[in-house]
Amino acid sequence: MLRTIDLRGQQLRPATLRRVLPRGGTDVNSVMGTVVPIVNKVREEGARAALDFGEQFDGVRPPSLRVPLADLRRSAEELDPQERAAIEASIARVRRVHADQKPDSHVTELAPGATVTEVFRPIERVGLYVPGGKAVYPSSVIMNTVPAQEAGVSSLVVASPPQKDHGGLPHPTVLATCYMLGVEEVWAVGGGQAVALLAYGDVKQDLDPVDIITGPGNIFVAAAKRAVRGVVGTDAEAGPTEIAILADETANPVYVAYDLISQAEHDPMAASVLITASESMAQQVQQEVERRYTATENSVRAAEALTGEQSGIVLVDSVDAGIAVANAYAAEHLEIHTANPRAVAECINHAGAIFVGAYSPVPLGDYSAGSNHVLPTSGTARFSAGLSTHTFLRPVNLIDYDRAALEEIAPHVIAFANAEHLPAHGEAIRARFEEK
Repeated sequence: MLRTIDLRGQQLRPATLRRVLPRGGTDVNSVMGTVVPIVNKVREEGARAALDFGEQFDGVRPPSLRVPLADLRRSAEELDPQERAAIEASIARVRRVHADQKPDSHVTELAPGATVTEVFRPIERVGLYVPGGKAVYPSSVIMNTVPAQEAGVSSLVVASPPQKDHGGLPHPTVLATCYMLGVEEVWAVGGGQAVALLAYGDVKQDLDPVDIITGPGNIFVAAAKRAVRGVVGTDAEAGPTEIAILADETANPVYVAYDLISQAEHDPMAASVLITASESMAQQVQQEVERRYTATENSVRAAEALTGEQSGIVLVDSVDAGIAVANAYAAEHLEIHTANPRAVAECINHAGAIFVGAYSPVPLGDYSAGSNHVLPTSGTARFSAGLSTHTFLRPVNLIDYDRAALEEIAPHVIAFANAEHLPAHGEAIRARFEEK
C-alpha cells in the first residue's frame, strides 16, 4: 500500500532530499484566479456578497450572517455531556500551556540613563476561521481562541460555514464551543468569502474588520488569505495535514500503523510517511496498515491518502540518517519511536510539533495534549512556527534616553548620518546640545 523510497547508501543532502521525499501540498496559485474576484466582490458589497457566495457554494443561506447569542447558548445547553467534558478538558490544558507562553517585558540598560524596554502588546481584533468541510472541528475553535485570549486580545470573531443540516447555522458543536469559551461574535460564513469579509468588514451591517486572520482551511481559504495579506495579517497557509514517524527496531508496528492511518483519514491529500533504518519494521508496518486501515469509518479517504504520492516508507542507513531526513522533510507532525526518543527529539530542528515516544501520538496533540494543532505544513516548518500566544502579540520597543545618555552616543549617530548622506538626521541630534 505505502510505496517505498530507498535512500540507503546515498548522500543525504537537503537539496536532494527535498526533491525525492514524498510530499503533498496544493498549488494555491492555481485557484487565485477564482478566489480574487470573490474577495473583490466581498470588499465592494460586504455581507450581501458573502451570503450570495455561501448560498452558491454551501447550498444554504443563513437567516442572518451573525449568529444570534440564543443559538450559541442553546447549542451549549444541548451538547452531549461526554463531548462537553472532552471540550472542557482540552480547553483547560490548552489554556495552561498558552498562558505560560506569554513573554515578560524586559529592560536593557545600555548606559546610565539609556534604556530600551521590550513590551508585548496584543493585537486588538482577531478573526478566527473554523472549517466545516469533511469533519466537525470544535478543536479548531479551542486552538485559535485560547491563545488569542491568553495574549489579551480584546475582540474576537469566529467565522465558520453555514450547514444545510442545521438551518444555515455553523455546526452546533462549534457554536457550543464558542459559547463555552465566551466568544459571542460568530459569523455563519465560510470559504474565501469569509476571509474577505473578516478582512474588509461591512460597516452597514455592523461587522467590523479584523487585524489578523488565523485558522486552517481548504485551498480556497489559503488563497483568500494570500489575497488579503497586507490588508490584514494572516497565519501560515495550511496545506493538507501530514505526519512523519521516525522509528527504529524497538518501535511497536501496530502503534506506528494506527498513527499513520489516523492522519490519512483527514483528507485524500494527507501525507503519512515512515522513516526507518529497519527493513523488518518497514515490512511489519506495511502489513499492519493494510490490515487495519479498513477499520476506520473513513477508510476510502484513508486508502487514497496512504497510496498517494505524498505518502510512503523511507528506508535509511541509521537513526542519524533518519534525523537528517526528518529535518529535511520538516513535517507538520513528527513522531519519534526509537530506543531513546527524547535524545532523538532534541536533534530535530525542523518540525511543526514533535511527539516523543510511544505514548505521545499525534491524535493527543490534535485535542488534549495542551499544545496547539494549527501547525506549518508542506515543509514550511523550516521557517514557520505553529499557532501560539506569540501569534497574537506584537513586540514594541520603548526607547528612553536622558540628555547625558544621548550626548554620549551623539557623535556616532552624527557620523552615521553623514555616512548615509542624511545630514538632517545629524542636525536633529546636534540641535539638542547647541546654545540657543
